[in-house]
Amino acid sequence: MTESNDPSNSWHSLYAGAGVKQVQYGLIVEDLPDAREWLIAAMGNAFPGVSIATAASLADARSQIAVQLPQIALIDIGLPDGSGIDLIDELNQTHNEVMSIVTSVFDDDTHLFAALGAGASGYLLKDQSRDELTDMLKRIVEGQPPLSPAIARRLLGFFGPRQNSVPAPDPAQDAQALETVYLTAREQDVLGLIAKGYTTPKVGELLNISKNTAAGYVKSIYAKLNISSRAEAAMEASRRGIVSQDAF
Repeated sequence: MTESNDPSNSWHSLYAGAGVKQVQYGLIVEDLPDAREWLIAAMGNAFPGVSIATAASLADARSQIAVQLPQIALIDIGLPDGSGIDLIDELNQTHNEVMSIVTSVFDDDTHLFAALGAGASGYLLKDQSRDELTDMLKRIVEGQPPLSPAIARRLLGFFGPRQNSVPAPDPAQDAQALETVYLTAREQDVLGLIAKGYTTPKVGELLNISKNTAAGYVKSIYAKLNISSRAEAAMEASRRGIVSQDAF
């Protein structure tokens, strides 16, 4: 997948399934039996008469896709043999007509933006009732992206307008502001590597994580620090003492 630092590309991917009018074949990729049955019921209620295939792993899912390409795939992130985000990336590259929708317990920015960056057309949380999930799936035929309310709020907050004309803070205020924006240890690692000029795939390689997970960290960092470029990332890394000016 081609790397892009423009998060709006991920936002636009949410509308990829707007042309779905009738769902005849769906795929559910979920390793937990109870969750799988819950998703089967929701998809069946949302699309009467739909034929549903299931898979409990990435390998199973790839086998099912080779037999028949689904119109809609509900994909869990944490699978026994890897991340569902990798499957979404594969579908986006080879069969982008498939509407890939995350169904997960993860509601953090890292997983959300990694999934959208891979080409997910929606993101649904498993903490909803079956009726709520069914209703969100039904709206697909109306061109509405399937998003849990909590996920929609995160996206609106991330892509909403930002203050462009603000007075420059004095050094004391600037230091205080930095302290209030907390970065996890892994986010600091990612920020440091970005500041040194490494690409997102290389960051993933150096930290032994997938490129999609690395992309999720990058987008989370950009959102937290209210930045939009590698140059700004380098400045922030320097101000935080993560890297020295000599590093770049």
